Amino acid sequence: MPSSVVAAIQYDPKTTVLRVIYVSGSIYDYKKVPEEVYEAMRTARSKGIYLNKIIKVF
Repeated sequence: MPSSVVAAIQYDPKTTVLRVIYVSGSIYDYKKVPEEVYEAMRTARSKGIYLNKIIKVF
């Protein structure tokens, strides 16, 4: 099911930066995100909830 908040996510394991592209068109880079956290978000049932509970602490 597509997210109503997150349009796409990208991850760079070299820099550990998670880029979140929002449906609104905004782009935000979260730094020092472990790859396991990215993988969990990628497979999360609700990317918006995962983003708010887990990712925004980075």
